[in-house]
Amino acid sequence: MNRHAQAAVMFLLGAALLHAGGTGLYLRYVKAGLQPLLLASGVVLVLAALATVRYERRRARRHEQHSHPEPRISWLLLLPLLALILVAPPALGSYSALRSGTALQKPYAYGPLPAGDPVPLSVVDYASRAAYGHGRSLHGRPVRVTGFLALDHAGAPYLVRMALNCCAADAQPVKIALTGTLPPVLRPDAWLEVTGGYTPRLARDPVNGGPVPYLSVTSARPVPVPHDPYDETWNN
Repeated sequence: MNRHAQAAVMFLLGAALLHAGGTGLYLRYVKAGLQPLLLASGVVLVLAALATVRYERRRARRHEQHSHPEPRISWLLLLPLLALILVAPPALGSYSALRSGTALQKPYAYGPLPAGDPVPLSVVDYASRAAYGHGRSLHGRPVRVTGFLALDHAGAPYLVRMALNCCAADAQPVKIALTGTLPPVLRPDAWLEVTGGYTPRLARDPVNGGPVPYLSVTSARPVPVPHDPYDETWNN
């Protein structure tokens, strides 16, 4: 791999990062707050590639170009680049959720409920209020929560969002067990918007023993996968 080929790889990788950072693709890999760093990395790689080409052309004009063969294994650097460009992996779903324990953590405090009836809540917000706040802030208020479905080995349904701190590699599930009026057909990884109310029933995650609160569902409807499939509530 000569300098021109190296420059081409850098340029394509930088362009791929700019493409991912300028669209919603980057949300499959990292949290939203890292978008500026991703775009900056893409710009640096593109500029470095252009500078390399310019430098090599100047060397060629001075007849100082020499052949320095590089090991062919260097071309394997193209594989992650091609994967980034050609394959857009789906967000982590029910397979990962059921094999990891709930990452629900006790919050320092609970803010006031958002306005609305039903109250729009994230999976993390409802689960923490139900499990650690014992539903005190939820009594008498219908809630609306969105997540994807996961079914355990016994067919019990959970509404899940994968919460992350930095990137998809550290994503962990937060789960809500569902009871009440559910659709007749439940498909794992399907996204649902469920409306219902607090119930004091509480289960324990079979993986790590963490709390999994229940939500009593009164209605549910399928929804498209959100623009950002991960939940960053605990980063706010």
